[in-house]
Amino acid sequence: MVPGRTRHPKLGRDHRVSRATAYRYTAEGIDILAAQAPELQETLDRAQADDLPYVILDGTLIPADRCAEQTISVKGEPIDAWYSGKAHHHAGNLQALSAPDGLPLWISEAEPGSVHDLTAARAHVLGALYAAAAAGLPTLADSGYDGAGIGIHTPIKQPDGNQILSPDNRTYNRLLRALRCLGERGFALLKGRWRILQHITLSPSRIGDIARAALVLTHFEHDYLPAIR
Repeated sequence: MVPGRTRHPKLGRDHRVSRATAYRYTAEGIDILAAQAPELQETLDRAQADDLPYVILDGTLIPADRCAEQTISVKGEPIDAWYSGKAHHHAGNLQALSAPDGLPLWISEAEPGSVHDLTAARAHVLGALYAAAAAGLPTLADSGYDGAGIGIHTPIKQPDGNQILSPDNRTYNRLLRALRCLGERGFALLKGRWRILQHITLSPSRIGDIARAALVLTHFEHDYLPAIR
């Protein structure tokens, strides 16, 4: 896996192997790296051992080529599973935890782009975050996770009508944004360093493996974890 857009034919030619072998080696390399990515509970245990005051939950959409897979929407209508109505393109939904300084710590499996952040979080991470919050490690998140549950701190919504938030609630929202903003650079760090995450041309089912491989390499570069355990 390389940070640029080096094509497989060129990789194969430079290393004197066929195009098919270049593709196979790349796939095997991604699998090996992805297998080294930290598990969710391992990530939370280390965050507590490192005395992190909180972790930050965030989601992102990784653009991908079209994948013809149908599903049923919440309205009971057939839709394209990998098409994100929010982003207006095909993508995979990734959930991630970051440290307060913005270093990405953990990445989930990819859900189809039609899946909402809160739904994806419920499937992959919220259960463990509840237990972590009970042990003293809260989670900060944006308004997309409103209603996530105890220990997941999200902004307080503006009241309906002409009402305004109280000074205490406005202060709470400002503090939450100030604490969360640095952590939200986690995905920016990954996408900026590993351009493959800017658009996936492989099967969308590979998005999670590619993202976790990028996470392992990022940890290695930041001396957070060895590349191979």
